[in-house]
Amino acid sequence: MPDYCESLIDHLIMQRKSAGLTQKNLADAANLTQSVIARLESKKTVPQLDTLLKVVKALKCTLEIVPDKSGCRNNSK
Repeated sequence: MPDYCESLIDHLIMQRKSAGLTQKNLADAANLTQSVIARLESKKTVPQLDTLLKVVKALKCTLEIVPDKSGCRNNSK
């Protein structure tokens, strides 16, 4: 999994915990199953965009595209 995905997931986990939510609570709020949240947080697969958007919305956060210092570019390997 790319580092940027791991970092994003770490932030989502931190937000979930700081909100006092269990994986099940978050899953219910995002209209997902607890196993989807567990799989996301395990970082074993790259999450689907629609899953990320549901989780972000349930956490009352936003997901933004912000250029890095050198501007947006394709960092594909």
